[in-house]
Amino acid sequence: MKVSLDQELCVGAGLCVLSAPEVFDQDESSGVVTLLQENPDPALEPAVAEAADLCPARAIRYGS
Repeated sequence: MKVSLDQELCVGAGLCVLSAPEVFDQDESSGVVTLLQENPDPALEPAVAEAADLCPARAIRYGS
């Protein structure tokens, strides 16, 4: 699974960090989310899917 994050779209809601903290982190000063793992373990796909679904800016993409 490959994950991408468009930081230009990110509004800093942080829901992805709560859903998949192994994959996403949030910059404390700007609030913009950062991608920790571009190719996370396939077992994390449900958490990444939830993160993408919850993102209000639709800044997260994932797939094979």
